Amino acid sequence: MKIEAQQVGELMTNCYIVWDENTKNAAVIDPGDDGAYLSDCLRKEGLNLRLILLTHGHYDHIGGVRELKQTCGTTPEIYMSEKDLHLKPLFHEPVSLDPDEVTNWKEGDTVTMDSITFRVMETPGHTPGSVCLICGDVIFSGDTLFQGSCGRTDFPGGSWTEMEQSLKRLYELPGDYLVLSGHTGSTSLDRERKTNMFMRSAIS
Repeated sequence: MKIEAQQVGELMTNCYIVWDENTKNAAVIDPGDDGAYLSDCLRKEGLNLRLILLTHGHYDHIGGVRELKQTCGTTPEIYMSEKDLHLKPLFHEPVSLDPDEVTNWKEGDTVTMDSITFRVMETPGHTPGSVCLICGDVIFSGDTLFQGSCGRTDFPGGSWTEMEQSLKRLYELPGDYLVLSGHTGSTSLDRERKTNMFMRSAIS
């Protein structure tokens, strides 16, 4: 498995391209709002886009979905929680996806692409449908867990109570993981267990 991070859009959202080195089949996690650029990235690596995986429904994570789908040259499956299909807009015009173009996922579901399997962990708080994706020893944490911080809960649909419960569940996962979030740099779950004041507060 190879992972390439790209920062896209005005909010510098971390988009992750994940692919199987043998088959060159790829998944894109949170394509931000620049689908054409990501299609170029896929072509440069000779990758075939099979999956678009969305950790939540805010525009800076899903805004590039349709453009990416139209320009990638394949017909990828799109996964997102149905709970985030009609979030109220934040700062821009609303960006939403039609229910018939998205496959809903929920706690414990798995999505497999060749040798790579993503497991869904529901982590509401930032949005009702926020998820983390666990893939081997990597957690793609979206806007739930950041290096030294966590996602905002003051947007429509946010809940600090649910965020604390989600952070506690992440804390209690056995073992260590590389944490790749929707913004900020990478970190490890062990580091966040020890130093992240929001996670520490959630377990107290």
